[in-house]
Amino acid sequence: MTDDTSTPGTGFDSACWLLRDQEFIRLCKSTLSENKTALFDALATAGIDTVEVTFNGHADEGQIDGAVADGEGADTDLQSIHVEIARVEWGNQIITRQTLAVKDAIEKLVHDLLEQTYSGWENNQGAYGDFLFDVVERSITLNFNERIETSELTQHVF
Repeated sequence: MTDDTSTPGTGFDSACWLLRDQEFIRLCKSTLSENKTALFDALATAGIDTVEVTFNGHADEGQIDGAVADGEGADTDLQSIHVEIARVEWGNQIITRQTLAVKDAIEKLVHDLLEQTYSGWENNQGAYGDFLFDVVERSITLNFNERIETSELTQHVF
């Protein structure tokens, strides 16, 4: 005997998901200025002028390839300096504070900014590029290269 009284699931609520995602991005943007100030203050104190961070992603995986500091304090171990940053986890919608090594804080910010700007950057053919953390200008510049696979159809009828 078959039970026909069950009701189907409610399914995915795309409008609700979109609202949660917009709130997540709003919260992330609200923490960026404070995080930049904390990070740039720590780097300036260490005598670091710039930090360049490279990233590479493809086949559904992405990673930070490295961080290179420049300036009088370029040889400073970025693991030995700590900074407090604000973070937001998707779906949680609350701001939490973490004290991290500067190297780890930079990597978290890079991942966060990539996800907010180019969500899915690591998927399929992926993307690569770099972030330049300019301590003097107190700016973060992203150079983003998206890999694109194309297909071109040509048809001939003879």
